[in-house]
Amino acid sequence: MNFYEHTIITRQDISPSQIKQIQDKYTKIIEGNEGDILKFESWGLLHLSYLIKKNKKGNYLHFKIKGNGKTIQELEKNEKIDKNLLRYLTVKVKELDLETDYFKKNDEDLKK
Repeated sequence: MNFYEHTIITRQDISPSQIKQIQDKYTKIIEGNEGDILKFESWGLLHLSYLIKKNKKGNYLHFKIKGNGKTIQELEKNEKIDKNLLRYLTVKVKELDLETDYFKKNDEDLKK
């Protein structure tokens, strides 16, 4: 089994319930193809560096996955045809950092 970090960017105008449906859909695909989600993070609505399909912002969903090539193949096959997604990226890593939340606001950041 390999470790992967998988990030999805959805359109800016979808509702929180649709984001939850997208998360559930891809969770089922991963788990149905011999994969395990070790961690899920919703990074929220962030600005894009450039316009993608006339969108200035996107909702970021980040999965940390343990699986094989078949898992990722099936996941990306479904993402290619999903109209709610702007982009997706899968990166194979040697080990996963499950401790750090890079986009979580902590108390020190709020006081500044």
